[in-house]
Amino acid sequence: MTKQVIVVTGASRGFGAMSARTLSTAGHTVYAGMRSTETRNAKAVADAAAFATEHSVDLRSVELDVASNASVEAGIANIIAEAGRLDVIIHNAGHMSFGPAEAFTPEQFAELFDINVLSTQRINRAALPYMRKQGKGLIVWISSSSTRGGTPPYLSPYFAAKAAMDSLAVSYAAELSRWGIETSIVVPGAFTKGTNHFAHSGSPADQVRAAEYNDGPYKGVADKALQGLAALEPVDADPVSVAAAVVDIVNKPFGTRPFRIHIDPSQDGAEIVNGVADRVRAELFRNIGLADLLKPVDNA
Repeated sequence: MTKQVIVVTGASRGFGAMSARTLSTAGHTVYAGMRSTETRNAKAVADAAAFATEHSVDLRSVELDVASNASVEAGIANIIAEAGRLDVIIHNAGHMSFGPAEAFTPEQFAELFDINVLSTQRINRAALPYMRKQGKGLIVWISSSSTRGGTPPYLSPYFAAKAAMDSLAVSYAAELSRWGIETSIVVPGAFTKGTNHFAHSGSPADQVRAAEYNDGPYKGVADKALQGLAALEPVDADPVSVAAAVVDIVNKPFGTRPFRIHIDPSQDGAEIVNGVADRVRAELFRNIGLADLLKPVDNA
């Protein structure tokens, strides 16, 4: 295992915090990116520092507000200045919302896309010049089974944003392979326990419109959707398995990392649909004479 310098976005809690801790325990230098490190996330910073001390690992926090170009550029520059390089980006930052699609304002949809999609573009534009100069790197995208699996109602802004992010990851993969930069897409299922994903989800701004869905033909649908998702999840489903999958990808030798893996205890069908889509993509690349873009170039 080669020690890597890694940045994890949205690492104050959930999959991000789990991945940052697990990666550092595996022997890597990990920067846990989060916003408001001196205010709202000061405790998360303190917890990360305590974890680093207790386990004698190299886990550091870095101010990284993925919704701010200036913050992202400064955060990535600080990592490069301090560590001398950046080997791995873990695109984890994201936010969920729950409620009928019609009740969310266009501005709320835009905000969800900003957090879940545009954040990755900010990070890439700040970090990729360094990684391309290195001639080697890895980008891990934390996607969602909702992009192609079962899509229960009342999660549309999040589902739409995650689908856009997944599509962006696929496009980037082909455009970075000749630079020696690998892509792996991790697809978690709906973990309803063990993370704050559902507990901290946003709600529609138009509560009058939302109330119209709480009665009439859609009365009870919201509760049934949430209860149904929870019932599908096996009792032993552990969100740490997502972090473990990230570590496994990072630890694999260059050129052997999977393009996409699924961590979906509920088996909602995303793996089947993604399998077809990724195969069609590969066939198209072969048909147009760009099959080499499917594998990263080893610039070592």
